[in-house]
Order: sequence, then C-alpha cells, then structure tokens
Amino acid sequence: MSIRLSDGRVIPMEMHKVRIVQKVTLPPMAYRLNAIAEAGYNTFLLPTRHIFLDMLTDSGTNAMSDNQLGAMMVSDDAYAGSESFTRLAAAVKDVLGFELCMPVHQGRAAEHLLAKVFVKPGSVVAMNYHFTTSRAHIELAGGTVLELLTDEGLRTASREPFKGNMDLDKLSAAIGQYGERIAYIRMEATTNLVGGQPFSMDNLRGVKEIASAHNIPLVFDASLISENAFLIKEREPAYRDCSIGEIIREQMGYVDIVYLSGRKSAAARGGLIATDNRSYFNRLLEWLPVYEGFATYGGMSTKEIEAMAVGLREMCETDVAGSAIQFIKYFVDRLEANGVPVVTPAGGLACHVDAKRFLPHLPQVQYPAGALAAAIYLASGIRSMERGTISTDRDQQGNEVLADLELARLAVPRRVYTMSHIEYAVDRITWLHRWRAQVGGLQFVEEPPVLRFFFGRLAPVGDWPQRLAEAFVKEFGAEC
Repeated sequence: MSIRLSDGRVIPMEMHKVRIVQKVTLPPMAYRLNAIAEAGYNTFLLPTRHIFLDMLTDSGTNAMSDNQLGAMMVSDDAYAGSESFTRLAAAVKDVLGFELCMPVHQGRAAEHLLAKVFVKPGSVVAMNYHFTTSRAHIELAGGTVLELLTDEGLRTASREPFKGNMDLDKLSAAIGQYGERIAYIRMEATTNLVGGQPFSMDNLRGVKEIASAHNIPLVFDASLISENAFLIKEREPAYRDCSIGEIIREQMGYVDIVYLSGRKSAAARGGLIATDNRSYFNRLLEWLPVYEGFATYGGMSTKEIEAMAVGLREMCETDVAGSAIQFIKYFVDRLEANGVPVVTPAGGLACHVDAKRFLPHLPQVQYPAGALAAAIYLASGIRSMERGTISTDRDQQGNEVLADLELARLAVPRRVYTMSHIEYAVDRITWLHRWRAQVGGLQFVEEPPVLRFFFGRLAPVGDWPQRLAEAFVKEFGAEC
C-alpha cells in the first residue's frame, strides 16, 4: 500500500510485521575489493557472507508468510497420491482456473518439458521477449526464438505503461512467414530482460485472437503473474475496479498452457504446469517421471507444494501483489530524481539501471552492465546482477551477440527489505553515478558455452576497481 504523508510525499507502506530476522553485515571496502576480484567480477560467484543487501534476484528470495510456513508443517510426504498435491491442485483450480496441473521443481524444468514436447529441429517459438533459460531450452531442442516485442519496449526512458506488449503486426507477419513451424507463442509476465515490464490485458487478448485463428498454442509464463495483474489494475483503466484475482482469472482464460516458477509470485521454491487441454497435458506428463518425478510431487518437496498452494492464494491479495511493485517504484523514482538513468516506468521484479546511459564511455564488448554490477557492489556491498551481453551467449560461430539492452538489475524481493535499505541503495548508486568516469570495462577469462553469466569469470580492463575504491575511501572512510 502507498501512503500519502502530511507533507505531500507518497511512500510505500509495509503491510506486514517482521517477526523473524536474519542478520546481515556490511563488509568494508578493502574486503569488498578482494571479494569481487575472487569472484571473477561476477556477482553470481559472491558468497553471501560478503554481501550486505542481496538484490541479485527475487527468485526464491521472497519472504514467506506465516500461513505458508504453517502449511509446510502438515505436508503429506507420500511419494505418490500426496494430499499436499490435492491441495495444490485445488489452489490452481481456484486461482488459475485450470483442471489439470503437474508440479515441477522450478520454472526452467517446465521450460524444459515444453521444449521437449513441442519444439523440433526447425521449430520457431514466438514470444514478446526471451528469458535466458527459455531460449536455452528451445535452442537445445533445435528451435529458434523469435522476439516480437513492440519497439517501445526497448526504449529504457519511456512513459509507455505496457512495454512488455507483443507487436500484433509482427506476430501476424511471423505467422505468414513461418506458418506451421511455429510451435507455440509465449508471453512472459512481467517481461524480465526489458526491465520487468508488463503487458496489457488488451494485448494478451489480441495475441489470443491471432493464435486461435491459426490454431497455435498460447503459452503463458506466469512466474510474476500477480505483479503483472497489479500493474494492469493500476494502468489499464478498464480494470481499475477489478480485484487481482479477477484479473488473473481473465488472463488465464486466454491461454492454453500456463507454467510458472513458484519462487516469485507464489513465494515458494518449486513450479508447475497447468492446462485444460488433455492432449497437451498427457504429452507433457509422459516425460515428467523421466526428468522430474511422479505426478503428485514432480521433483518438489511436499513442504514446498503446501507453501506454493498457500502462496497462489495469497498472491491474489492486493497488498501482497503490490508490495514489491510499490517499493520498486519508489526506488526508481528516487534514482530518476537524482539523475541516475533507470528503466521507466518502474515495472515488476527490480529496479533496473541503464548501463549504456550510466557508462556511455564503455563499448558494449567490454560488458557495461557487468562492469556496473561490479561497481555497485564495490560502492555499496549490494549484490545486483548483469542483464545484458554477458547474459547473451555467443552464436554458433563463436561471435559475440550484443544484447538489445545493458541493464544492472537490483531485485526487490517481496517483504524482505525496508525503506532504509532502499534509501541506502539510492545514496550509494547516486554517488557511483557521480564517479562513473572511473568505472572501466571487463573481459572474460573463463567463459562457459551456455548460460555463461552463471559461472563465467572476468577481469577488469585496467585498474579501475582500485581507483574507484580509493575515491570511495577518501569520501566515506575505510570502514564503510
């Protein structure tokens, strides 16, 4: 909930009480300088003991509710026929409206099964925009990803409310070009790699009309469905008076298959696939025991199945769906007011800093988003992550594929951080922006061939980390 103060300011208000806390520490600059070097300037390789605020991701890092924790205590650990699955299936029916569902251990497991069943060599999958693991599974199955985002979606400084929309003209043209080679159409809510941007209900409806006219399955990545629904409620006038649950149910009425990582909107570690199409379901179910597990646990702990069932219901509450969104908006607005280039309007998932505009002196081949993420850690002890060219694998000939955007992502896990944490992040990133000329590039020294952003190691071009550290210590002292 957002609250207007007596002085006119609007701030996000935490609609929960903190009853269990986890201790964090702020390592001093010399410690951070050594830690980022040992991690190969890849924030994924930083141990949490070296981190003050962990804003790497919202995946599996959201705070669980007391009701979720309580439900985990009464789980049924049966290998087959678990009552925990029965409760999950009931939640899927009530919240998403689908009769058939199967649990999987996380979102990328669902992507793997979908690619295994629907994608053949030469297939094309049309989507508003790719996600790293979704594209990897499609390409490993011999398919090609076709991104059909509207042009506005790649403009980081914008007031367009639905930058995750698919361009319907591009979709129609793609169907005309590729025809039956299109395995399915995928819509991602909210669209991760362009700054957590939502798509509108009107756009989803238009995609469905085209898909139905050509008998193409419409697949919905619902990992952040409640956040997308909250932004529809805020930004699409026809839905202002609708509940989050009503918006979610209407969205689901347009899709053939939904899958999700429960680690995001549902705040539990797991995932699922759901549909009303028995043929699709049976084709996916054939492979579930091979890669995941039996149909009533699907590679998940039954404790997490219980937590996900509760989380699906809780994500329909307005204060839950909007809790991270409103903090992200405050974060983005404060940085924008300080002259820091961020993706606007604020979306779901995270505050995204535009590294191309933040570090205009760096060529893209020196990975500005990765360099910025490393610099943010040095300036603050905050772990963000790169979403740019490092997150884009090389082509089959080994050539670098430059990303459309270079973003440093500061995720805001739901109900984890406080206003003072956000204000601290704003201050340190604003300071870094003043010293941005000190930040140099990176180069790979160890580079995996697939999803290199997870385990790749880099080195700085020049001695810029030391120079940045010296400037920081001169202003704040060695212990900060």
